[in-house]
Amino acid sequence: MVPEEENDGLLDAERHQARHTIAARAQLFPVAEKFVSLNGEGLASGRPAAFIRFAGCNMWCTYCDTRWANHPLVEVEGWSVPQLLAWVAETGVSCVTLTGGEPLLQPYLPDLVQALLSVESPRPLRVEIETNGSRDLGPMAHLREAAAEAGLPGSLHFTVDWKTPTAGEAVSAAMRRENYDVLDERDAVKFVVGSEEDLVFMERMADEAGLWDRCTVLASPVWGALEPAAIAAYLIERGLDRARLQLQLHKIIWPNESRGV
Repeated sequence: MVPEEENDGLLDAERHQARHTIAARAQLFPVAEKFVSLNGEGLASGRPAAFIRFAGCNMWCTYCDTRWANHPLVEVEGWSVPQLLAWVAETGVSCVTLTGGEPLLQPYLPDLVQALLSVESPRPLRVEIETNGSRDLGPMAHLREAAAEAGLPGSLHFTVDWKTPTAGEAVSAAMRRENYDVLDERDAVKFVVGSEEDLVFMERMADEAGLWDRCTVLASPVWGALEPAAIAAYLIERGLDRARLQLQLHKIIWPNESRGV
């Protein structure tokens, strides 16, 4: 069922977060699920990672494959920063993916990221934030630079969506252009494409924002809507040798699973 907050693909983030007021006041994160799997996409694709999926999103994309976690009534567990740190340590992996939903809706995300970047033993952590591109990334970018200046051992990476027309007109228009200015070679911008129109859109936006020389540009097909071969042909024909075709590994390896992968 589409939630009552839907409005042309955009959700009322404040009303959505109000569902988790008790957890927020206790400085807990509304965690929809946490698990260890392979990174299915992004620059760490194929690498085992500890995933923390937060509930709640301010968007309702047409192709969303974690819609269950975005529903206002989704069941969550409240986890504190120390509890999440302990769980990550128990997993034994050094790659942590913060996803959702929309992680940047979480008011205490900087506290969690700072703590993760401070881990030294047994290995520093590679922390990735997957964000939909509509929330202000500036504070997290400042945190990254401050952490580097302080000599924290971990590294922070951003995978930022740039919503295409297939995601919905209002969704595509909600991108914060200034977010892409804070990215560098540590980061990626992901275009989920479901048509040739989306591919043309990707090329134009990457050109206008100067993404090719700033970060990695990923083209990922809407699962079942556009064949990877069509994306490959477009990249080759247009000479887009700085873009990467990205396939969602988790959907290839575990095609019938929607959670825990």
